Amino acid sequence: MEKVDRPLGPLVVDIAGTELTDEEIKLLQHPMVGMVILFTRNFENIDQLHNLTHDIHALRNPPLIIGVDHEGGRIQRFREGFTRIPSMNSLGRLYDKEPQRAHSLAAACGLVMAAELRACGVDFTFAPCLDLDYGQSAVIGTRSFHRNPRVVSILATALIGGMSQAGMACCGKHFPGHGYASADSHVELPVDDRPLSDIRSNDEVPYKSLGVLLTSVMPAHVTYSQVDSAPAGFSKKWLQEELRTRLGFTGLIFSDDLSMKGAAEIGEITARSDAAFAAGCDMILICNDPDGVQQVLANQRWIRTKLFDERLARILPRGKFPSRDGLELNANYKTCVEMIEAFNAELNQKAETAAAF
Repeated sequence: MEKVDRPLGPLVVDIAGTELTDEEIKLLQHPMVGMVILFTRNFENIDQLHNLTHDIHALRNPPLIIGVDHEGGRIQRFREGFTRIPSMNSLGRLYDKEPQRAHSLAAACGLVMAAELRACGVDFTFAPCLDLDYGQSAVIGTRSFHRNPRVVSILATALIGGMSQAGMACCGKHFPGHGYASADSHVELPVDDRPLSDIRSNDEVPYKSLGVLLTSVMPAHVTYSQVDSAPAGFSKKWLQEELRTRLGFTGLIFSDDLSMKGAAEIGEITARSDAAFAAGCDMILICNDPDGVQQVLANQRWIRTKLFDERLARILPRGKFPSRDGLELNANYKTCVEMIEAFNAELNQKAETAAAF
C-alpha cells in the first residue's frame, strides 16, 4: 500500500474485520477521513491488533488517529492480554469509604488503560464518562463514577491525569449529561425534561470543573425538552451557547455515532452530518453503516479551518511509546496493574459472598 500525504479530515469511520480490505484502504485514504474507531470485532489478540494499527498508520502522513471505546467495566473492547479495568461506578463506591485509595486507583486505571492501548498502536479512547448516576439510565449505569458531580470531577481528574502520563488525550461524554434520561439512545431518542437550572447545577459541573483538562467532548443524543427541541449533538444552544460560551470549552467536539437511533429524527445520514457540523461538532462518527459513510463522502462539503486543525492537535498522542514488552519493564506501570488487580480480586470476592446468600 502506498502512503499518501494528506491532512486529517473530520470523519470518524470503522472497519469490518481484523485486517484491512482494499475497499477500506481506499476509504481510509479519503481526505474527509481523520480517525478510525475500532470495536471488539476488530480484535483477536495483541499481535493481530498491533499489525492492524501499523497498517492503518502506514496509509497516510500524518497518520490517521486510531480510537476506541475502552472505558473499563462493561465497555472494554479489548480483553485478552489487557488488564481488566474495573467499572467507574466501583471506583465511586470505593470513594465513599476510602477517598484517597479511590483517587489513586482512578489514576492507575487511566495510566494502565492508555498505556496498554498505546503499546498496541491505539492512539485515543473515548473516556471518561462524566454522566451522573441517577440510577435510571440502563445505557449509562455502572459507567458513571457517582451521583455527586463533585466526586465525578475528582475521580475523572485523576483518570485523565493517568491517561496524560501515557501521552493520551481524553473525551468527556455525554454532554450535558445522559444519566437522567432512562431511554437508550442506541435504540431510541431519550428525553430529559428537567429545567436548564437543574442541569447546570448538576450534570454540567464536571465539565466546568475539568476545564482545560478536557481535550475533547462528545454530546449526548438526548433531547432536553425545556431547553431545545433538538438533541444536544445537533443543538447550537448546547454546543455553542452552553459548552463553548458559558463553560469556555476550547477543545474538539465529537458527535456521538450518527447511525444511532437517537439521531434518526434529524433525517437521513447526510442531513444528520450537516446538522451536526452546523451545530458545532468538529468531527462526526458514523459506525456500522458503510453505505451511510459513502453518502456523506459524496455529499458533504466540509471546509477546513485553522481552528479545526488546532483543536485536532489537542487529541493527538504525545511522544513515542514502548512496545508491550517494553511496557512490562516500567515500574510505575507494573505497580498500577498490581493495584487494579488487587481491587478486582476484592470486587470478585464481594460478588461471590453476596451470591452465596
